[in-house]
Amino acid sequence: MQSNHSLQSERDAYLFREGTHSRLYDLLGCHPLEEGGARFAVWAPNAESVSVVGDWNYWSGDADPLAPSPDGTGIWQGQVSHAAIGQAYKYRIRSRHGSYTVDKADPVAFSAEPPPATASRICELSYEWGDAEWMATRGPRNALDAPMSVYEVHLGSWRRRDGLFLDYREMAHQLAAYVNEMGFTHVELMPVTEHPFYGSWGYQTTGYFAPTARFGSPQDFMYLVDHLHQQGIGVLLDWVPSHFPTDEHGLGYFDGTHLYEHADPRQGFHPEWNSSIFNYGRPEVRSFLVSSGLFWLNLYHLDGLRVDAVASMLYLDYAREHGEWIPNRHGGRENLEAIDFLQTLNRAVYREHPDTITVAEESTAWPRVSRPTDMDGLGFGEKWNMGWMHDVLAYMKQDPVHRKYHHHKLTFALMYAFHENFVLPLSHDEVVHGKGSLLNKMPGDAWQQFANLRALYGFMWAHPGKKLLFMGGEFGQRREWTHDGELEWWVCEQEGHRGLQRLVAQLNRVYRGAPALHQVDFSSSGFEWVAADDTDTSVFAFLRKASDGSPPLLAVSNMTPVPRTNYLLGVPLGGHWRELINTDAAEFGGAGWGNFGGVEAAPVRSHGRRQSVCITLPPLSTLILEHRP
Repeated sequence: MQSNHSLQSERDAYLFREGTHSRLYDLLGCHPLEEGGARFAVWAPNAESVSVVGDWNYWSGDADPLAPSPDGTGIWQGQVSHAAIGQAYKYRIRSRHGSYTVDKADPVAFSAEPPPATASRICELSYEWGDAEWMATRGPRNALDAPMSVYEVHLGSWRRRDGLFLDYREMAHQLAAYVNEMGFTHVELMPVTEHPFYGSWGYQTTGYFAPTARFGSPQDFMYLVDHLHQQGIGVLLDWVPSHFPTDEHGLGYFDGTHLYEHADPRQGFHPEWNSSIFNYGRPEVRSFLVSSGLFWLNLYHLDGLRVDAVASMLYLDYAREHGEWIPNRHGGRENLEAIDFLQTLNRAVYREHPDTITVAEESTAWPRVSRPTDMDGLGFGEKWNMGWMHDVLAYMKQDPVHRKYHHHKLTFALMYAFHENFVLPLSHDEVVHGKGSLLNKMPGDAWQQFANLRALYGFMWAHPGKKLLFMGGEFGQRREWTHDGELEWWVCEQEGHRGLQRLVAQLNRVYRGAPALHQVDFSSSGFEWVAADDTDTSVFAFLRKASDGSPPLLAVSNMTPVPRTNYLLGVPLGGHWRELINTDAAEFGGAGWGNFGGVEAAPVRSHGRRQSVCITLPPLSTLILEHRP
């Protein structure tokens, strides 16, 4: 659906300058006209002249000049009668500073040429959606008390056809069928915003309003989201407002000045990623970014944004040595302008789409990331628990004989687990750059590696917090992930991999069906330790509790290859405790140790409770048991 705006109003200009405009895509960019031709508008306040060059005028710089807006916003605009849908175009910008002239892609383009070409394309965004049922009911599905098990996907390397990319529509059917088979509730797409370098995985974005043309048109991407919704699957987008690449056709030095980025490299250049940092103190830049975030929710029906690299935005000294950064006005290291931007973004998202969610990838102890802005929080709905991820993987890498010396790494997260609304992430970042695959991080022989990973997944799915698993982890891909080629699907024919895949599917089914595992993820009332300090045997046991009176669950992990028989654990209720998950079950590739489906509680005191169960703990395993009166 195209905007009816023809020129910005006084209110638009005010909101743009204030940094709170959330629909700049209605005003800027290219909008086809019903009578033919198109309207163009671009923000370039330091330009001497701006013209549109494209296929229709043979890229002639003087054929279609734009005029500056009289309101002083720095917007250049005009209509071009011969421009047509599907044609490529750029803005030829001559700066008033020196002799700088450059052809720039449209920062608010809705479509782009397939890389390595860099021009924008004229397009319209009409689409007949079929996901009305999902949109009307998604609020409870995205709520904090709902099950959220997220499958993180890189579209270019999930599956391929004869070595070639699948398009968005092919991906829609294959991905939806697989995600439902595996029981995940949501998919999280690594950035699909247009990016010139495929090897950046989308994190070096140039097109903040355009899905990458590598896999099809904007309508094709809409079809992907629509089909996933119709199949009951939520869709989150990995979105990157933290930095952008320095490619000439992109946002950098846009009108002969540092328009979108800070001019001082101590603030405007990211040393780790060789990219530019947005100037969050400039209101027009904040409007641009807020509009981009809302665009994907408004026009593409996405269910939320995972905001990348939030820590790099919050700290002025991020990845910098002494003397390489500029303190804030109080002399501190906090980026006050970035804080204000993030709060503005989250207020806008939850104001306009309270049934969606924003998730922060934030790796430090910054307080109140997932608390409302009126509580002095950043306003995110959830935050990745990077500390949990690092501790758990560090623990699991240990030879089991040494794990008793690292016991705290699996218990420490519960010291702070309810300070934020945490997601437990095992993401793409953990299986690249020489880190190896999740399976290959596990110690021991092949059988023990699978057993360790199964035990880890059982522990993770029982632990407070929403879940995220990167593609390939669900079946234990052996090699490290690469964006070239597809996942090692062929290994699923092997029993160990197939068993792990079955386990993840079963964990998701149990997780979704057991309120105790998801209703109270962010409060201590939903969790209770039973055994947190049995370091000698490396056993961990805890209770999960629901808020609606549903049965409590007991989770027990044995992180050594030694079976433990007659292990006594205190429980709050007598009666039968049914085994919902046993990661050592033969169907998952395990040895088949267990409790014949469940155990009976007896009136024997243990762990401060009047009832207890005497259970067999399989080697390198996690059990999840549900109380049945």
